[in-house]
Amino acid sequence: MKKATVIKHIEEVVKRRLSSEGTGHDWWHIQRVRRNARLICKSEKADLFIVDLAVLLHDVGDRKVIQQEEDDYSVAETILKTQGIPHEVVQQVMFIIKNMSFSKSLNTRKDLAPKEFHVVQDADRLDAMGAIGIARAFAYGGSKARPLYDPTKKAKTTRNAKAYKKLGSSSLHHFEEKLFLLKDLMNTRTARRIAIGRHRYMRAFVTQFLSEWDGKR
Repeated sequence: MKKATVIKHIEEVVKRRLSSEGTGHDWWHIQRVRRNARLICKSEKADLFIVDLAVLLHDVGDRKVIQQEEDDYSVAETILKTQGIPHEVVQQVMFIIKNMSFSKSLNTRKDLAPKEFHVVQDADRLDAMGAIGIARAFAYGGSKARPLYDPTKKAKTTRNAKAYKKLGSSSLHHFEEKLFLLKDLMNTRTARRIAIGRHRYMRAFVTQFLSEWDGKR
C-alpha cells in the first residue's frame, strides 16, 4: 500500500461525492479542515496519514450531506476497505469519523480518544468558527429554509446528541446553540489559540446583526 496513491484516489472519490454539496460541507470545506489539521499536527505530532484519511472522509456519509435522518458510516468504511488499508488503520479512522461531530461528541469521553481524534475534531470545529463559520451557518440555514433570525424564539442548548439534532431554530440562534460553545471545547493548544480570534469575530458579528435588526445602526 502506497500512502500517497491511496490519498490521491480518495481525494478524487470525495471530490466527486461532494461536487454538488450546498450545505457548507463541500470539497472546499474538506480542504480548509485539512489545512487546519496539518497546522495542528505540527505541534501535536499525530499520525498524518490517519488524520488525512479522517479529514477527507469525515463528511461523505454525514446525514446533512446524504440527506437522511442518520449518518451512514458505511460510505467512508467501504471507501477505506477498497484501498487495501490495514484493518487497524481503518478502525482508527472510523473511530474519529463516528465520534468527532458536535452532536456525537456530546456523548463521547474525550479522555479515551487518541491524539489523531483531537486533531481532526479541532480542525473541523475551527472551520465552523470565524468568518467562514458565519458564512457556513447561513448557507446551511438557507439549504434548510430556516429564517435568518426569529426574535420570538430563544436559543436552546442541550447536552444530548439526539435532542441537539432536533433543535431546528433560526440561523442566528445557531450561534448560541453551538458556535459560541466551540472555543471552550478545543482539545489542542494550537486550536485553542486560533479559536479565540474567531470567537471574538463571531461575537462582534452577532452584536452588529442584532443592532441592525433593531434599526440601531
